[in-house]
Amino acid sequence: MSLSKIALGLTLSAAVALGAYAQAPAPAPPKPDSPQVAAMVDKTKKTAGAQWADEEHFFCEAPRANAATDPPIQPTKIFDNVYAIGSTGTVAYVIQTSAGLLMIDSLPAANLNNQLLPGFMALGLNPADVKVIVLGHGHADHFGNALYFQNMFGTKVYLSAADWNLIENPPPGRNGQPAAPPQGAPKHDQVVNEGQPIVLGDFKITPVLIPGHTPGSTGYIFPVKDNGKTRTAAIYGGTILTPGPISDEGLATYVKSAEHWRTETKKAGAEVVLQNHPLMLPMQAWTEKIRNAKKGDPNPFVVGKAGYQKFVDVLLSCSEINVARRKSS
Repeated sequence: MSLSKIALGLTLSAAVALGAYAQAPAPAPPKPDSPQVAAMVDKTKKTAGAQWADEEHFFCEAPRANAATDPPIQPTKIFDNVYAIGSTGTVAYVIQTSAGLLMIDSLPAANLNNQLLPGFMALGLNPADVKVIVLGHGHADHFGNALYFQNMFGTKVYLSAADWNLIENPPPGRNGQPAAPPQGAPKHDQVVNEGQPIVLGDFKITPVLIPGHTPGSTGYIFPVKDNGKTRTAAIYGGTILTPGPISDEGLATYVKSAEHWRTETKKAGAEVVLQNHPLMLPMQAWTEKIRNAKKGDPNPFVVGKAGYQKFVDVLLSCSEINVARRKSS
C-alpha cells in the first residue's frame, strides 16, 4: 500500500478515531506503610538515587495505569534503526532491518488512525513493510492493531503460547458472565519461546519469559545502532503498572520474573532502557532531547550497564514491596 493511499485513509477516518482504555474505578486511599515496608521503601530510594528517582516514585509510591489521556509523543527516530510511536503511557517501537520492519507491540486499536499510521508517515516509514510484530503480552493495548497488520500486509505476529491461550480462552467475565475473546485479537500465528531468537534479515531479537502480569508476558533483548555503535537494548514487556488487580500468586511470580530478567539482562550486557509503558521514564523529554541533539550529544535512552541493572533493581524492589504490603495488610 502506498503512503499516499494511507494518507487518504487517515484523512477519511481520523475524525472517528476514539480512545478505548478501560478506566478503573478510583482506588481507596492507601493504608500507611508498616515500619518494615517503610524501611524497604527508604532502601529502594537509596538504590534508585537521582537517576531512577522517578521510577522509584512510580512503582513504589504512585503507580497508575496507562490511559487514553496520556499525552502523545512526537514520532521520533531514537536510534539509527529504532523509531518510537505512541504516547507517554503506551509506545510501539519500529525497528529497521535489512528485510523490512519489525514492530514491538502495536498500540490500542483506537490509536491506529490517530497515532500509529500517522507516526509511520511522519517518520517516512511504510506500514506495508512491517514483516513481524512481537508482542509483550496478550492485552489489547499491545495487540490492538496486530490483526490489522495481519489482514492488510500479511505481517507475522509473535506471542508466547501462554498468552495466545489467554487471548483465546479468556478468564470468566464479571458476575459469572461467559468469557468472550477480546475484540480485534490477532489470529493465532507465531509462538515466542524463551531464548529462541526471532530473526528478520540482519536483525535478531531474543525473548525472555517474564510471567506475572499475564501468564506469558515477555521481555526482549536486542541490538540497536547508536550513531553507528552497536548497543544492547532491553524492554520489559509485562510491567505491572498497578498491583491492585494482580493476585497474590501473580505478584509472587512477578518477583521471580524480575529476578530472571535481572540475570538475563546482566548476561546480555543491556545498557539501553526501553519500555512499552514508559510512565516511569521522562519519555517526552528524552525524545525531544534526541530531536534537538547536536553531534556528539549522548542518547538519553543509553543508561549504561550499571544503570540498567539499577533500573531492574528498583523494579524488583518495588515488586517485593508490593508483596510485603499485601502481607502486612
